Amino acid sequence: MRIAQIAPLYEAVPPHTYGGTERIVDGLARELLRRGHDVTLFASGDSQTPGRLIPCAARGLRLGGGAVHGVAYTVAQLGKVSRMARDFDLIHSHVDYLAFPCARVIPIPVVTTLHGRLDLPEVTHVFAEFPEIPVISVSRAQRAPLPGANWVATVYNGIDLNHFTLQERQGQYLAFLGRMSPEKRPDRAIAIARMVGMPLRMAAKVDPADRAYFAEVIEPLLSEPLVEYLGEIEEHQKNEFLGNAYAYLFPIDWPEPFGITMIEAMACGTPVIAMGHGSVPEVLIDGTTGYICNTLADMVSAVDRIPRIDRRVCRRHAAEQFSIEAMVDGYETVYGHVLGDVSPVLRPASERWAQKRLGATAGA
Repeated sequence: MRIAQIAPLYEAVPPHTYGGTERIVDGLARELLRRGHDVTLFASGDSQTPGRLIPCAARGLRLGGGAVHGVAYTVAQLGKVSRMARDFDLIHSHVDYLAFPCARVIPIPVVTTLHGRLDLPEVTHVFAEFPEIPVISVSRAQRAPLPGANWVATVYNGIDLNHFTLQERQGQYLAFLGRMSPEKRPDRAIAIARMVGMPLRMAAKVDPADRAYFAEVIEPLLSEPLVEYLGEIEEHQKNEFLGNAYAYLFPIDWPEPFGITMIEAMACGTPVIAMGHGSVPEVLIDGTTGYICNTLADMVSAVDRIPRIDRRVCRRHAAEQFSIEAMVDGYETVYGHVLGDVSPVLRPASERWAQKRLGATAGA
């Protein structure tokens, strides 16, 4: 099958440091290629892919300094996709709802994975205008704000398990990885470390939108003697950082769509202590791969119970449920469904899709 993958331009694919969606797109594209599909990636010019790359910005916008008007690059990117649409059997977008107008008018099936939060009031207006666009959730919980959207599947994110090794020995510090943002609640992680008297290592980026929060709320807390702030770390550093931890803290305060760092921690054998918002109950097994908590006090209490968790079970859960192979199995099924066949097919299916769409337009 000839498949176009539309990646966000915020980071390279794969990202050089932090970047959840872009890492998922990288794993998806590489595994589809391994399975014999023809994959074209629309992404930043510093992306690396064994398939065909169509550069849509010189560099990932965050590190390349072009993020102030980043949507302009995305508009141009979608223009390129639309112009080349007939080269593909299917187009898979990862830029949330920005591709919906294109999806409505081009004669090739377009499916969109929604990677972000959907509980914002303005988002409902978009889906009210585009109820026909087929969309994929990354967790069942993600769907809650928009139950009437044209959901075709839930496909959990998957990671390359070769990047992570089981560390059976329990570490001596708590770990926090991701973004320094209000919804991720790094302040809670620091509070937990202080309450249990255990070192906390924090590896996290600060987005422009979160600089004030970081300066006003988090930076003053970094003087806590138990806290070590490492800044951003690269992909190859995660294995050691997460694997050598006693537990991974995920003290979120928002409806998390998925939470890739949870499966990265489990892939290393490290149990997760998380607030039970959004996707968390779908990703963790309470009491088996970590603890799902309702309050800060619950998270503090869970620290003492971490030795009860078998780190080998954590690794096995990540491998069985959240591998790249399992993710791509799900997407291949979606592609076949969207094209109207039981299994992925070639050009004739997309031609039938075009005839059906054009016929519907003519009869409208």
